[in-house]
Amino acid sequence: MSYIGALDQGTSSTRFIIFDHAGNVISQSQKEHEQILPHSGWVEHDANEIWRNAQEVISSAMSSATLTGADLVAIGITNQRETTVAWDVTTGKPLHNAIVWQDTRTSEFMDDLQIDTQEHLKRLTGLTISPYFSASKMNWLMRNMPLVANAIANGSARFGTMDSWLVWNLTGGVSGGTHVTDVTNASRTMLMNLETLDWDQSLLDIFNIPRETLAAIKSSSEIHGYCHPSGPLGEAVPIAAVLGDQNAAMIGQVRFENGESKTTYGTGNFTLLNTGTDIIRSKNGLLTTVCFKLGDAPAQYALEGSVAVTGSAIQWLRDQLGIIANADETEKIAATVPDTGGVYFVPAFSGLMAPYWKNDARGIIVGLTRATTKAHIVRATLEAICYQTRDVLDAMATDAGHSLTEMRVDGGGTRNALMMQMQSDALGIEIVRPVISETTSLGAAYAAGLAVKYWSSTDEIRSLWQESMSWNPQNTQQMRTTGYATWKKAIERTLNWVE
Repeated sequence: MSYIGALDQGTSSTRFIIFDHAGNVISQSQKEHEQILPHSGWVEHDANEIWRNAQEVISSAMSSATLTGADLVAIGITNQRETTVAWDVTTGKPLHNAIVWQDTRTSEFMDDLQIDTQEHLKRLTGLTISPYFSASKMNWLMRNMPLVANAIANGSARFGTMDSWLVWNLTGGVSGGTHVTDVTNASRTMLMNLETLDWDQSLLDIFNIPRETLAAIKSSSEIHGYCHPSGPLGEAVPIAAVLGDQNAAMIGQVRFENGESKTTYGTGNFTLLNTGTDIIRSKNGLLTTVCFKLGDAPAQYALEGSVAVTGSAIQWLRDQLGIIANADETEKIAATVPDTGGVYFVPAFSGLMAPYWKNDARGIIVGLTRATTKAHIVRATLEAICYQTRDVLDAMATDAGHSLTEMRVDGGGTRNALMMQMQSDALGIEIVRPVISETTSLGAAYAAGLAVKYWSSTDEIRSLWQESMSWNPQNTQQMRTTGYATWKKAIERTLNWVE
């Protein structure tokens, strides 16, 4: 038998999963990496650590399944988007830690752009003015890191999102690695024109980015290069797909048609609505982005709502407050109380993303009384994830002109059945989880398999999707309305905190 591998490089960890032709998981391995927090609002990753972890999880998953590279027809790569790394192609070394998508150090730079420049950026890229995206991170590295500036002067500097860094290393690195990316990742840099699907010189000029430092842009599903035989697979296995993580999840959830959506619960929460080949400009705080491009087929676009802190709020309970030992405890602890006892938690640790886009917001916990316990705070954290998701879904319904009647969900957070019930209650619609909840990796595998004809069509892939569980609202409309109104009141308390 032959298999497909998926390398999923996320914000918190890197994993490698091997799938068979039916979409079943054969083997997997996962390893967390360090979250480096040099200053308030700064978030970095060690790109070398991520590359080491990628090699380790590939080797571990292959060993567990007693497979060799010859057993894989292809691999797909999916990655945390916007996170930016600069490296030197002559040494193979990163020139600085990768700057993570959550990082807000370039807020002032973005805010200081002239209004006409901001409008130009939004019109060409479909994105909002925010430090979230890659271009301002590249600009910061150029202005603040002499190693980066020197490497650019020498012609040896390369910029990329994490997919580019991994593909370059997997295809040989200093021995001749390939510098590529795909349209989904390129669309998150603020340097790609949504209509031409290419780097735009006017955008490069705004951020002073030399074109030669950037990767070639390819489709999401085609052969981007071949693994070097000296690498962890030991064979020239084709890398046949590259996608940003949320875009891969759309394919994993088989959301191929206009009007179909999904929400992923990870470090952050991300909702995408497929708008087909139409570029729909949001008027309600959402992003317009590339959904995916499968080979030579036209690109499909999406409306997206991005919430920065959801799963990472659970990590905060564990790592900073110490009131839980692991994420799986949250369901049991939250279930010991019938509600939050009036407590609301807005985890605006580095500002608010969609649909507010307020960099000056900071996190708050309100409604505390002497009766408040850690169970109330844990339940309020789960509720915050649900309300932030409703914020996005309400904006999406307004932009699209229709409300969703069902939401497909995936990601690690969907293992929490209590939170999924709370989400259904907050939205008033059915929530559906597939058998394979880690659909990001599955989507990368599907895209790679389509490129090498392992699967014949999207119709064949659609036939593989299976429902695991579903949740329907158990509360009243009045309860839903009252709870959400108080959430909005809590949101107001977070604003204008940072001068």
